[in-house]
Amino acid sequence: MPDISSMKAARLRSWKLLAIALSGLLIAAPARAIGTADGTPTTLNSQIDGDAEADRQTVSREIERFRSSSISLRQAMAIAEARHAGATTADVSFDGGAGVPVYRVKTLHNDRIWRHTINASTGELVGGEAALPLTELDLDDRSNLAALGAIRHRLADAVRVAEQAASGRAISGGLVRERGRLNFAIVVISGDDLKEVILEPPGARAR
Repeated sequence: MPDISSMKAARLRSWKLLAIALSGLLIAAPARAIGTADGTPTTLNSQIDGDAEADRQTVSREIERFRSSSISLRQAMAIAEARHAGATTADVSFDGGAGVPVYRVKTLHNDRIWRHTINASTGELVGGEAALPLTELDLDDRSNLAALGAIRHRLADAVRVAEQAASGRAISGGLVRERGRLNFAIVVISGDDLKEVILEPPGARAR
């Protein structure tokens, strides 16, 4: 019988892990250029501190709603992809700011980007679908999506690897391009922290 730990290690080696950046959004305020030596008014500093606290509270609420959701990010991707045979996810994110927490999923199929909203508690599609032809996107987006269609690895694969590498659950994922290479950027909740995992799939060089 194959060694499960060896199989997991091999899967991780097949991907190039470029970075795991710790955001620490629940511990520290989002990065801001705050200085007092230049005579910034105290009232302005107080307002900025208040904004930072509001940001922390917003992130905390978002994470709590995510943790209480029955549907995982990967399940939401699978539900959206099942709407069209052969579709692949290009971008996915959790949105807990609305009345009902949802996943917003964009899939690529037949030269169109399909937008889906998936109920994070039931997995049901909310509000139907919307499609946008690739010809209406800018050149960079079309280039990224063309590269996505040309590689055999999918965003769902990257999410699995990122969750294992960061020891947590993914809350969003999408495409980024650096130095001519297509990478997957996955945000993972690990304990009380958010980690952004950047992964380069095999064969992802620009074409």
